[in-house]
Amino acid sequence: MNSSKYIVRKPIKDLKNKTIGYEIQYHGENQAYSSEDTSSSNEFAAADTIYSFLTQNTDKVLKGSLNFMTFTTTLLMKQTPRLFNCSDLVIQVDDSVIIHPLAMRFVERFSRDGYKIAVNEFQFSPRYFAIMDHFDYIKINFQTTLDSSLRNIIEVAHSMNKQCIATGIDSEALHKRAVEMEVDYLEGRYVAEHLCTTVHSNSYLQSNFFRLMVAINEDEPDVEAIENIISMDAMLTYSLLKIVNSGYFALRNQATTVHQAIVVMGLGQLRQWIYLLGTNTEDGKDDGGQEEFLKTSFMRASFCAELMKLAKGMPISRNDAYLMGMFSTLNYLIDAPLDEILAGLPIPQEVKDALLHHTGRCGTLYDLVLCYERADWASIGALAEELEIPVNLLTNTYFKCLEEVNSIWRQLMGAANAVSAAQ
Repeated sequence: MNSSKYIVRKPIKDLKNKTIGYEIQYHGENQAYSSEDTSSSNEFAAADTIYSFLTQNTDKVLKGSLNFMTFTTTLLMKQTPRLFNCSDLVIQVDDSVIIHPLAMRFVERFSRDGYKIAVNEFQFSPRYFAIMDHFDYIKINFQTTLDSSLRNIIEVAHSMNKQCIATGIDSEALHKRAVEMEVDYLEGRYVAEHLCTTVHSNSYLQSNFFRLMVAINEDEPDVEAIENIISMDAMLTYSLLKIVNSGYFALRNQATTVHQAIVVMGLGQLRQWIYLLGTNTEDGKDDGGQEEFLKTSFMRASFCAELMKLAKGMPISRNDAYLMGMFSTLNYLIDAPLDEILAGLPIPQEVKDALLHHTGRCGTLYDLVLCYERADWASIGALAEELEIPVNLLTNTYFKCLEEVNSIWRQLMGAANAVSAAQ
């Protein structure tokens, strides 16, 4: 019997597709960590797992973002929310807490101490409305709640200055319904995967950008080849020199050549900056989904590459796996079908088949990354087993990658802010 435990983040977005926080979801002992699992032994086992995980990871990857996390009575009594700053956490509770004779006292205490409170799957019933004052967020499952109740709940919540989060948004139809009903935020598979399309007309995106991405990800990058690719493109040359000569790098003397710029930046940072350069819109405006788009690209790339260390019998290199994850979002970067985009790229056919058709062992690896991203608990174990990846290593690997992506993002934004300040 599979007793593996998984923990994953799922984005919560506003109506402009901007991520405002993440729900931390747990799955273990063949049960989702939710009100469905109310046995005392299972609750304590889950509580111990969550508590142990948070103790190890709150300082690493969960700080600096708003985290929505469900707490059972056991976790509330353990004072587990205090592992977080109140600015980083929204305490979610469900029916098992609401009906508990003591649990709501803990909720009230945390609320007084400055923590925000959300209620999962709000129900149109007296016991929920009686304690409405204690909630900051009302989460409503759009898959299980009748339309008539949805409208009533949203109207009442807004009249009391509560923010509504539509959950279970797994299709375009549900997304449209939630927007029409004027919810504040959205969560679900469709929301997580729906990235704003950014159409670019810059010529280097059709040629040099991709050549550069492949060149920088070689096992032993050819610095001279990278320098030649950049030097042949005025836009890339201008962007690179502008970045390197910004206050972020604090050079005593300005870099005046591409070679000097590469030496200053180093190949590690250059790889991350190449992708950021390729996703800058011409007018400099962020459409609200750009940050999540970039983070998704980096996360998939890093997760694919790390899983390659664990998978058996893979026909591609770790760098190829990194590109597979990075290029999985290209159809959002360029307004063209993914098969047309991939056709001219010098990457292994196995990677192209994985991205287009989900076939072969590369397709299995790619599907594992997507299933973990979606919290598709039913598929994760089977895919990991097929690749001979120990399932007990998945969560630590996932959060190792998340920590790396957060670090990359801080570097990117630090340099971008320095460039903006210098202009």
